Amino acid sequence: MAVYTEVSDAELEAFLADYDIGQAESFKGIAEGVENTNYVLATTRGQYMVTLYEKRVDPRDLPFFLGLMDHLAARGINCPRPIHGRDGNALRTLAGKPAAVTSFLQGMWPRRMTVKHCSPVGEATAALHLAGRDFAMKRPNALSVSGWRPLFEGSRRHIDQSLAHELSAELDFFEASWPKALPSGVIHGDLFNDNVFFLNERLSGIIDFYFACNDYLAYDVAVCLNAWCFEPDNAFNATKARALLQGYDKVRPLGDDERRALPTLARGSALRFMLTRLYDWVHTPAGAMVKRKDPNEYLAKLRFHRDVKSLMDYGL
Repeated sequence: MAVYTEVSDAELEAFLADYDIGQAESFKGIAEGVENTNYVLATTRGQYMVTLYEKRVDPRDLPFFLGLMDHLAARGINCPRPIHGRDGNALRTLAGKPAAVTSFLQGMWPRRMTVKHCSPVGEATAALHLAGRDFAMKRPNALSVSGWRPLFEGSRRHIDQSLAHELSAELDFFEASWPKALPSGVIHGDLFNDNVFFLNERLSGIIDFYFACNDYLAYDVAVCLNAWCFEPDNAFNATKARALLQGYDKVRPLGDDERRALPTLARGSALRFMLTRLYDWVHTPAGAMVKRKDPNEYLAKLRFHRDVKSLMDYGL
């Protein structure tokens, strides 16, 4: 989440005229994240989120994202639900950008991740995977292996030769050795702690579905291992990993082929986030209200997964 696009009072008033959600009382930008422009909207009818989709989001993907949130919410996943206008459409234009209004979820994302968060995250990830099984729309993962080398090439002149050589070798490995024929379906793709809300120590919702796509379900688990199971000094916490994986298995047990592939998937996930963070570090506009994220964090995680000897290293 971030603020790249300012919205005038007149633009907001014209935008809300197409909805039946009351009159605006406050409209505040959110400066966290790197992808889209987000505002919290309070009206005479309640509280909502307004998202303006920025340059990384392909407008052709928006029906998938919004349709998926509708689909998951209808199946009991507590996620933002798109608010449809009087004409039935959820997607509109605000300040010259594609935009949508969604419901507002109560809760706070955990600033300090502990073991008690990890099992609920595993369970929620598996529940999302099951709920998405009958979602008819498809979207390939644009940030899977084929998308990594362009990110690297767009950033390599800003890094030293040793790191460039290491990352190039990683890309060679994944392009030759990425797992094949694992169970696939809808994944969230970005289940970091700032996309998971807790309320009274219970998981209360999942947000930010704008990396959702069709891919290996176990890849989503690998993303969670990277996002939830390392300490601030980048040391891996196997107790957290065990809780997350056991939580996932309670709802949807991982198959033997998925378990064997997990170290490669986790290593690839670490490279994906290292490269997107590196690219954003280099290319984020200087005036954007956004906190850039350190790519070196995910370089350390990649190196950990590269040295994994067995699934015992993940607490299994």
